[in-house]
Amino acid sequence: MTTRNEELMQLRNKHVPQGLVNLTPAFITEARGAIMIDADGRELIDFAGGIGVNNVGHCHPKVVAAIKDQADKFIHTCFHVNPYESYVQLAARLNELAPGDFDKMTMLGNSGAEADENAVKIARYATKRPAVISFENAFHGRTLLTMSLTSKVKPYKLGYGPFAPETYRMPFAYCYRCPFGMKYPECKASCADYLEEFFITNVAAEQTAAVIVEPIQGEGGFITPPPEYFAKLHDVCKKHGILLIVDEVQSGMGRTGKIFAIDHWGIEPDIITSAKSLAGGMPLSAITGRADIMNQSHIGGLGGTYSGNPLACRAALAVLEILIEDGLLKRAVDLGDKLLARFLALQEKYEIIGEVRGKGPMLALELVRDRETKEPAGDEAKKLTKLCYEKGLVLLSCGNYGNVIRVLMPLVITDAELERGLTILEESLQQLRS
Repeated sequence: MTTRNEELMQLRNKHVPQGLVNLTPAFITEARGAIMIDADGRELIDFAGGIGVNNVGHCHPKVVAAIKDQADKFIHTCFHVNPYESYVQLAARLNELAPGDFDKMTMLGNSGAEADENAVKIARYATKRPAVISFENAFHGRTLLTMSLTSKVKPYKLGYGPFAPETYRMPFAYCYRCPFGMKYPECKASCADYLEEFFITNVAAEQTAAVIVEPIQGEGGFITPPPEYFAKLHDVCKKHGILLIVDEVQSGMGRTGKIFAIDHWGIEPDIITSAKSLAGGMPLSAITGRADIMNQSHIGGLGGTYSGNPLACRAALAVLEILIEDGLLKRAVDLGDKLLARFLALQEKYEIIGEVRGKGPMLALELVRDRETKEPAGDEAKKLTKLCYEKGLVLLSCGNYGNVIRVLMPLVITDAELERGLTILEESLQQLRS
């Protein structure tokens, strides 16, 4: 007998291009907090969070109420034609929350890729320079420019060239697999110093508008730089008049226990981009930066028809209230402590776990077939996510080799739900080993 999920998948395969991957065969009909219900009535624990979108949980009552209230008033006017208060309120709030003791301005977009693309536009306009430097293992989006800045070729770039010009990539601080063959802390984070050499061999500093970087690389495998890395990178950028753009699309909005992950490093970027969990599931992104940079573009040079939609703005204001005033940031810190302790214990028990890394509850397990050679266990990671799904846990892999297991569960997950999910993960690791 064909299940409802199978029926829907048949329709999907007939009417939707195969290029849009589905990581599970479950069609969701309802979701609350950290629990999803599929079309066959099966309950799933969500450790994926819509790829980092549901930090405040599915259908948080305050987010739903804000959206409903706004929908009863008006849905769209286009901010460029008839502005509205919620856009300005949200911009002011993000300007207040972003690091940096200087005046800031914020513009809104629809997606993380759109935010990153606008950040580059603004940086190029302000510096009158063309080049942008990103990093190996980086992911910044699927538009022409952001795809060009993205590192991994397959599936994100294969067959989609030619790519945008004046985009360059340099090695990142991947200490577990150091591209320079060095060891931390003896290396003193010299990978950041390499930027000076990069100016000699790849693109001149005088031609470089911006360096764009994720505080913790998301799709790249939750790669987390050492404490001194960003300070050194920031100093090199400042020395050469290069703007530092920090991509907080996946790492922001409480994912690491802070509104912005870069706060863990104490750095004040010139521009920060936000999206994903910013509006609790509504399509919204933000570009927040130094006022003297953000305000240079000529009138009409920035924007978009749907950018900063009023429903999404109201949802985002509710999200920030939940994170800050309702104590969800503190919950995130506690959740991160619990996860780290549990993952380190799993690492002691299972040889396949080569490294545990991340910040707060933004944590990952890098799976390897041999801890000495660090041979990536990509097939095993794929099998592990499948085993977890079969037991009722939705979990995602990532990384260049597909061998990194990442957790992006809603921060509102209950202790009981968390324990159930972690138990399924360990049972699946045990099954993988046997």
